[in-house]
Formats: sequence, C-alpha cells, structure tokens
Amino acid sequence: MVIALDVLDLALAALLILALAALSLRLRLGIERQLLFSAARTAIQLVLIGLVLKLLFDNAHFLWVALMSAVMLIAAGREVTARQKRRFLGWWGIGLGTLSMFVSSFTVTVLALLVVIGNTPWYAPQYAIPLLGMVLGNTMNGIALGMDRLTADASQRRAELEARLALGQTWREAIADTRREAIRVGLIPIINAMAAAGIVSLPGMMTGQILAGTPPVEAVKYQILVMFLIAGGTGFGTVVAVSLGARRLFDERQRLRLDRLRAAG
Repeated sequence: MVIALDVLDLALAALLILALAALSLRLRLGIERQLLFSAARTAIQLVLIGLVLKLLFDNAHFLWVALMSAVMLIAAGREVTARQKRRFLGWWGIGLGTLSMFVSSFTVTVLALLVVIGNTPWYAPQYAIPLLGMVLGNTMNGIALGMDRLTADASQRRAELEARLALGQTWREAIADTRREAIRVGLIPIINAMAAAGIVSLPGMMTGQILAGTPPVEAVKYQILVMFLIAGGTGFGTVVAVSLGARRLFDERQRLRLDRLRAAG
C-alpha cells in the first residue's frame, strides 16, 4: 500500500531547497536563483506530466502513446544539443541526438516490451512510458557527453587532424582516436551506475517499486532489466551519434570542417 503525500509533506521537503538557497546567498555562490527556478520548474513539470499520464492511462490508445513518445524523444534531442559547448549548425544540432536515440532507445524499449515483458497490449502506457523515459534519460546523458568530447577534441586538435589529412590519412583514420575517446566518455556514466548498483546506491525504479509494495526480489529483476536496457541504449546511441558527428566534421573532399560548429550562446 502506497502512503499518500499531501501538499504539507511536499512543502516540508521544499524547505530544504529554501535553506540551500539561503546558504548560497550567505556564501555568495550566486546559484540561489537558478536553484529556486530549477526547483519550481521540477515541481511544475512533474505535476503536468502526472496529469498527462493520468489521461494517457485512462485512454491507452497506441496513437496517444506514440505521440507522447515522440514528444519525449524531441525534448531529449533538444537537451543533448543544449548541453554541448560546440554544436552542429542547422538540423544536425538536434537531429544527431534525436536520430541516434530513436535508433537505440526506441529499439531496446520496444524489444523489452515485446519480447521480455510481453504485456497485452505491448504498448500499455504503464510500462511503455516509464521504460522509455528511463532509457531516454540515461541515453541522452551518454550521447551529450560523447558529442561534447568529440567536438571539443576536434577543435583543440585541429592542427594535428589537418596534418594527418595532409599526410594522406583518410578522415576515418585521422579522427579515429578522438572518436574512440568520445564513445568511451559517453559510456562512463552507465558503467559506473552498473558497478555501484546495489552496493553504493539503490536505483530509482527498484526503490519506487519497493515503496509501492512490490516484493524486493521482483523489484530487483525489473531493475536489472532496466539497467541492461539503459546500457544497450546508451552504448548503441553513443556509437551512432559520435560516428555520424565525426563524419559531419569532414566534407567529401576529406577536409576538416569546423565551420559546421558554433559555440554555445
């Protein structure tokens, strides 16, 4: 049985944010406004998504689930772009992250719904939306880190890359080291999360199910499934995004095209 929380309970928790904002003001950290704004945004966004999910659960139609999934995907693609210091111009900015997450996150989520969970219907929003959200959120972080490292290294190593091209290397050979490092960086968060799960931390889905009354062993099974889905989505998504991004950094004449990037802001 779930213990319901009322507005007073949430207000008491919000006092922690107010106390932290006051501490920031006292220490002149300059983050009190961002902290309060982020907290307010979190509350508003979660209340709104709660209302949307209630309607979605009451009207579990494939088209509504697909629309919700598309909105989540586009928002994740935008967040990937927003987290990069150097972004690709044009539709490549959001398109790279969106496409790579569609290829990876959607694939592993649909695979889990159809083959592993086997719910009827397979697109039931109670399963589809939370799973997709967890996979997208973590895949988004990996892709953002990988793309940021790729564009940063390419900019910093411009002279080296152009020298390699001048010596006869192809664009693939010239960017190979940077590409490998970018993929490795993108996978670090999920590798650390899997290594710490159950020892250092209790992951979110497992904790939520236990609080809702699910037997711990059953909650563990779902958490293992989710961690593996996240790892697969992050890995494949990062590889796709970094590979496409590396190709975009060069033109058909094997020239490095950093003019296709722009600095954030």
